[in-house]
Amino acid sequence: MIKIVKSTIEVETIVQSVLTPESGAVDVFIGTTRNHSNGKEVLKLDYEAYESMALKKMEEIASDVRERWDVHKVAVVHRTGVVAIGEASVVIAVSSAHREEAFTACRYVIDRLKERVPIWKREFFADGTVAWSQITHPDKQPE
Repeated sequence: MIKIVKSTIEVETIVQSVLTPESGAVDVFIGTTRNHSNGKEVLKLDYEAYESMALKKMEEIASDVRERWDVHKVAVVHRTGVVAIGEASVVIAVSSAHREEAFTACRYVIDRLKERVPIWKREFFADGTVAWSQITHPDKQPE
């Protein structure tokens, strides 16, 4: 399951999508909106994506994982639009026979997602300021 969604991410659905009878481990990473950034209070985030390219890059990362580790399934779901404090903006789930592969592969996915996938977030601060926060591609900010 590789998706970009505009509404609440259903974590349990993602976990269920990677379960197999052979799986002895499922590792899940949930990235949530925190209430602070760079010493300032954050009210909300707003994500934008170059969706077709982002999905392509997410698929490539999942393919890399399947080639590097003995995993069963990989799911990556990222949200766009406004994400409130405490809500999930990204969920990654990886299943495998053993925990080490699942942990390592899940960490690899989030690290590569931040490096390669064209998704940007705008932070809205309590002091009224708004700032783009780079997730990836420092030379390609949205307009």
